[in-house]
Amino acid sequence: MVIAATMAGGTGTAVAARWEERVMRAAHPVAYPLLCAIRRPVVRVPGLGVVVTDAALLRSVLMDPASFAKQGPGSPSDLWTPVLGPRVLLNMEGAEHAELRRRLAPLFTPAAVGELVERTLAAPYAELGTALAAGETVELVGAARRHASAVISTLVGLPPDVVDDRLFRHIATVTGAVRLSRPRMTPAQVRHARSVMAELTVHAAAAWRAGDPATVPGRMRELGLVEEESLGAVGAFVLTGTETLVAYLPRLVCLLHDSGWLGRLAADRTLVDAAIAEGLRVTTPSPVMLRSTVREAEIGDVAVRPGDRVILATFLANRVAPGFDPVGNPAANLRQLWFGAGAHFCLGAPLAMAQVRGLVGAVLDAAATRPLAVRSRRVARGVLIPGYRSVHLGPAAWAGADSASQAATRFAGDGGVGVLGERLEPNCGN
Repeated sequence: MVIAATMAGGTGTAVAARWEERVMRAAHPVAYPLLCAIRRPVVRVPGLGVVVTDAALLRSVLMDPASFAKQGPGSPSDLWTPVLGPRVLLNMEGAEHAELRRRLAPLFTPAAVGELVERTLAAPYAELGTALAAGETVELVGAARRHASAVISTLVGLPPDVVDDRLFRHIATVTGAVRLSRPRMTPAQVRHARSVMAELTVHAAAAWRAGDPATVPGRMRELGLVEEESLGAVGAFVLTGTETLVAYLPRLVCLLHDSGWLGRLAADRTLVDAAIAEGLRVTTPSPVMLRSTVREAEIGDVAVRPGDRVILATFLANRVAPGFDPVGNPAANLRQLWFGAGAHFCLGAPLAMAQVRGLVGAVLDAAATRPLAVRSRRVARGVLIPGYRSVHLGPAAWAGADSASQAATRFAGDGGVGVLGERLEPNCGN
């Protein structure tokens, strides 16, 4: 299944499809075409594992932690336990996982994260909207990074200047080393990852000692976890709570722009939530999830044995419906599959959604004042989470032009070469 096939149906959606294709290929030039070539709901791929592309089968795996776990060969624990330690939610299972999740949950209720985002980002969102409304051009990737850094720093009790651009670049060298064909990091990569996470240690230790229950380290101390476990959890939240969101927000704005929905939503906010959900469905910020088979079972018509690696191709499962369609809203039928399902449904989903709504609201407020356009963009290469390296959003080039027509002109005007000067690649699987 390919993006161009699923988003066809007009100039705007075709342009959006081409950009999404470029984003995915730039991040994973080998794994992405390989997975796109799969046409079966589930198939065993030698050297990789059992790949699941069907939404119902994928959900059934997520809902069966007794058979498919985040611990074991080829699972997330293989990747992250050597770096973060054994008790950081993303590599835990069973009663211990459920109890830690239950005790941390009050930090992530809609009310709690709403207050956190309002307190931390109300002023930055207002500044962004004011700049755009005044006709300035804003670089969205950097803005999203600063916003996410401010929120996650407050949540985990770090000084606001710790999670900065430099640390982001270092984190990207850790996550960018992850490959679908390699189930675990090399010893050298583990040493490097630990050195990067060590930059957080001093500040995270101070947060643990302060014991503020409104922060993750303080709450973990209150639960009786030792300092070392708290430090690993801080690293995990910085890894999972920033990079995915920073990648998604500019992609969503570009998707709204390219499809012609930016102006429509600025004039009528009725379908904003549906558009955000559709953006998550189409982009699937975390394209793949991993599980390790614990006991003999079946996934569809494929038998699996203990130790089998299961690759859940969520990005393919989410593209069951054509197009980017906030009106039909096919995302509703997937029940937020992009956040997972079952015991490991993303604990931070309410926090992510609060930040998404905040930034989108600021952009739409500005777009209601003057037409906006993506004036330039660069895709990010060799990253774990597909996204843009930079996105410049500013005033539309000419009055009265909608976003989709401008985006189409940029593609058509150079014979199929995008703003990077790179010729568009063929869609995977075609």
